[in-house]
Amino acid sequence: MNPQLLKLVSIAAAPSRIIIGLMSGTSLDGLDIALCRFAGAGFDTQAELLHFTTIPYPEDFKQQLKAITLKKHVDLQQLTLLNAVVGTYSAALILQALEEWDFPAEQVDLIASHGQTIFHAPFSHHHMADRPNATLQIGDGDHIAVKTGIITLSDFRQKHIAAGGEGAPLAVYGDILLFSDLNKNRVLLNIGGISNFTCLPAGRDPEGMFSTDVGPGNTLMDQFIQLHYPGKHYDENAEIAVSGTVSEALLAALTDHQFFSMPFPRTTGPELFNMSYLDMALKKSGQEGLPKEDILASLCAFTAGSIVQALKETTAGLPYEIYLSGGGMHNPLLVKMISDNLQTELKTTAVLGIDPDAKEAVLFALLANECVAREKTGSGSLPGLSMGKISLPG
Repeated sequence: MNPQLLKLVSIAAAPSRIIIGLMSGTSLDGLDIALCRFAGAGFDTQAELLHFTTIPYPEDFKQQLKAITLKKHVDLQQLTLLNAVVGTYSAALILQALEEWDFPAEQVDLIASHGQTIFHAPFSHHHMADRPNATLQIGDGDHIAVKTGIITLSDFRQKHIAAGGEGAPLAVYGDILLFSDLNKNRVLLNIGGISNFTCLPAGRDPEGMFSTDVGPGNTLMDQFIQLHYPGKHYDENAEIAVSGTVSEALLAALTDHQFFSMPFPRTTGPELFNMSYLDMALKKSGQEGLPKEDILASLCAFTAGSIVQALKETTAGLPYEIYLSGGGMHNPLLVKMISDNLQTELKTTAVLGIDPDAKEAVLFALLANECVAREKTGSGSLPGLSMGKISLPG
């Protein structure tokens, strides 16, 4: 038998595993690297975050990714080349982080790489009856495995699609296993480029749990800032949005889309919520001359309102504790809008033992742990899917 397969069997059977989780979102800020220790699997999972860092991407690398990301028509040669480049670069950043942490690569059992999303195309977005749900992430796992010498799992979303899902959101798996509680109703609200949440009713019954995308998180606000404020990547501390006034006419136009009447769970991405979407809403509402700060305030209210409305529709009036993660939790105006509308305090997952900035990277490390260590099949909202393609170093 291939010795790497024997090693994988040994890792799966061990009482605990050291797994690196990688995440890079559509904001293209950089690579999140989480070094985790896992024991057990399923509802017996115990997770410990040992180290975490985000290594920013250089501006030229961001621009190369932007040229092929979220576009229907791209340079196919550049896409092919960057699939290898992203994998190789990810490996280099992993080794850099391990050196900074003084943690030997030989002690890492697995790497779990989300990859870089290039295009997300569920049926609800493309509306082609003869085409399935689909998604594409680049950053080849073989390059990561060979360059680091560590068994790598990647391309997690494809199994979800193959089994009938839309490839997103996958947060439900980590949220259920790490944050569900026998006595408390919880909502895990992640505000990244796209906002999504997982409802976890008390009792840990998978049948009552679900996860859904909501709509835009930071993506419209960040895209607007990058377009109109050179040198800025986001509205730090909502300083610009706070100085603006929400336009009710623009807000109404932004929310006038069939996506918001679709049943839950649903999925979306920046392929829909982008500057073209904003331009259409500005024209529809007759607000083309609206001051930039008012547009930002309105975009913030749009994100907050879509989250609030979705939570009200899905929680059926039950009292839920809400825990935040993702970049949006650092936007004080957005958090206040959500909190005031729901009349509840918003906490972060730090209260539950996981750094909220590291949460998504930890999730993919958990999916790798589930793939190799879980014995029982799932049920209901927690299907027994082994997500992730396995790449051997040799």
